[in-house]
Amino acid sequence: MNISEAAKDNRIGKVMPILLAVQKAAENLGIRAFVIGGYVRDLLIGRPCDDLDIVAEGSGVELAEETGKLLNNAKVVVFKRFGTAMLRHRGMEVEFVGARKESYRADSRKPVVENGTLRDDQLRRDFTINALSFSLQKEDFGEIYDPFDGISDLRNGIIRTPLDPDTTYSDDPLRMIRGIRFACQLNFRIVPESLASMERNRSRLGILSVERITEEMNKIMSSPKPSVGLTLLERTSLLGLILPQVSALKGVEEHDGKRHKDNFLHTMKVLDNVALQSDSLWLRWAALLHDIGKAVTKKYEPGTGWTFYSHNYVGAKMVRKITNYLRLPFNEMKYVEKLVELHMRPIALVEDEVTDSAVRRLLFDAGDDIDDLMILCGADITSKNEDTVARHKHNFELVKQKLIEVEEKDKVRNFQPPVTGDMIMSIYGIPPCREIGVIKEYIKNSILDGIIPNEEEAAMSLMREKAAELGLKEIR
Repeated sequence: MNISEAAKDNRIGKVMPILLAVQKAAENLGIRAFVIGGYVRDLLIGRPCDDLDIVAEGSGVELAEETGKLLNNAKVVVFKRFGTAMLRHRGMEVEFVGARKESYRADSRKPVVENGTLRDDQLRRDFTINALSFSLQKEDFGEIYDPFDGISDLRNGIIRTPLDPDTTYSDDPLRMIRGIRFACQLNFRIVPESLASMERNRSRLGILSVERITEEMNKIMSSPKPSVGLTLLERTSLLGLILPQVSALKGVEEHDGKRHKDNFLHTMKVLDNVALQSDSLWLRWAALLHDIGKAVTKKYEPGTGWTFYSHNYVGAKMVRKITNYLRLPFNEMKYVEKLVELHMRPIALVEDEVTDSAVRRLLFDAGDDIDDLMILCGADITSKNEDTVARHKHNFELVKQKLIEVEEKDKVRNFQPPVTGDMIMSIYGIPPCREIGVIKEYIKNSILDGIIPNEEEAAMSLMREKAAELGLKEIR
């Protein structure tokens, strides 16, 4: 395919002014310029892309600055350390780099860079589908340069490296996770020799910064079906180096003829179930981590079978360690920690009698995250037995309806008890002390248990009752 065909049917209409400006700038500087990488790939498969990478056989920075002048003096940001430049125009982010060839040291993914040709630059690309480029010269505008048959790989849905995969992955091990991310995002297949190479080179992850790994993990988690990426990470033994707590869920044990389910496969199903309902990255993280406590709480009890007592509480504590290691944002992961800890509560309501008191406490503890918690818990209903799933989902709908009814009646989501600590101190003339907390907890539990309504008059009456019991006397 010639890219000029795409120009005629307006598939690149949005970027045509930018391409013509780059063409003119390159002509002014006496150099050659090409579009390369992800934009070419996405254009050929009809996928939206707002990033444009330009490679110049010459100075990428000079080409960016000349292009900026031609685009109404668009602001150009130069990254001297990397020899690159970037500008934004009409919603497109355009990055410029000079064609280069690279060589790597064993202890770093940062290459030694030399000036090179388009061919040299294509050789350093991670995958054949990302090495595609097309010309911006007038004489052959739109002509595709495809030295590694990347177009065939696009047609066939294949992820393959231009060079021997051991060289590609050893040089820059982030490419292993990127390859899995592309397979996940594009629904492509990684060739077997590449998967085998990922497993051979897994120890090379040690030279990567945690931030780069986490960035790729978040992209995998944000893909349409994140289990594809997580399963490939596990298959290539990379997951055990990134998230050993999740990898540890894999496998089934048998004792006295009793087996537990594969909790890794269950987690993948829950993750995909959540992804079908929500684009929230952090709700998806909660789905991925909701059962991580099962690997360390698993126990076989004769007469009972396999148990995972308190795995939700144990798992919630494990989230903090993952947050620190992967340097995930603290506030968002506190939300994940909360959902992991609470994820058994709605299920328990399904299995037991749904009392108003239990529903009030769930609403109070979950607060504004109750809706996300219910999405997670609904996604957690999985079984090979369709009748079991149908029964649990029916009961779960009853719980959801009960939540709505109790919330409308009692307004306990994020409620603050009508009697505050300041009020108690003022009425009884006491400084901050243990008795204040005892009174407030007593009132809160009485409201949640339905003993009194969530109203000030009832709460004040209960306050006086408890204060008298504690030996406190009013000063007014």
